[in-house]
Amino acid sequence: MPALWREQLHHLRAERPSRSPGARTPGEHSLFSALSAFGLLYSLRVHRSAAVAGPGYYALVKFYSARDASRAQRACNGQGLFQSSPLKVCICTRQKVFQQQGHALRGYKCKELANYYLGFNGWSHRIITLQNISGLDLESEELGGLPQRQSLKYLCVVEVMLRHHGLCPRGLGVAEAHVENGQDPLELVTKTGNVQKLAVEKALASAFQKILLIVLENGKVAVEYNAAQEEPIDPFTDEELRGLVQVNDLSLEQLNLKEEEESLSDFSFDEEQLLEGRQSN
Repeated sequence: MPALWREQLHHLRAERPSRSPGARTPGEHSLFSALSAFGLLYSLRVHRSAAVAGPGYYALVKFYSARDASRAQRACNGQGLFQSSPLKVCICTRQKVFQQQGHALRGYKCKELANYYLGFNGWSHRIITLQNISGLDLESEELGGLPQRQSLKYLCVVEVMLRHHGLCPRGLGVAEAHVENGQDPLELVTKTGNVQKLAVEKALASAFQKILLIVLENGKVAVEYNAAQEEPIDPFTDEELRGLVQVNDLSLEQLNLKEEEESLSDFSFDEEQLLEGRQSN
């Protein structure tokens, strides 16, 4: 589970100029570089200290691994790292959101984690099927028009392949969106593309839930299959899955396809830009 910890930065900058979303200050970049040596970061966000605390900043940092966060805290507490003033580093005690029953990682976060521990060539994925299950009004289609408000729903099945470990788990994702004006082709095309991408991301996240990454003290990584996350689609062949929606009535409640949410979204940061150096294809 991700770990959250706090770091007090004294005199990082006297002022923080306005900047575009996703941009980072030199202090944020230096902090990210220093902490990345201890493990993969989930997010990093620097905030100005409260007025009663005096001038300075503090950072909220989340690691994917609680062990990495503990190692970073022990090594960095009281050290200057990239500045002359020592840093006060402590593990955050408010971690109720990180329970075993918490929400699963999003698809792009799963990719980030897999690339870090397995390498870019250590895994791959493919889309087995991506089907429209919207159930559009047949009468409206026959008349050559579209309803003023329609629902777009796509089902996707993705397979993640870990050849070196002999595992090929599958995941299922369903995404839905509403088109306010069915007569607007641009809105229809845009919403369709977004729904398809979201269905693929959900399916990818579902497949990764069946993978357990075991990181040993020596840095080696073992991979095991998480049988507790099996879904009704697992016994089907590719051909059967491609025709699944024609012969089965899928229940979203049965397949546990709730909308994913990110805890502590206020502390999110543009990790993709910060990881450019590490994640070069």
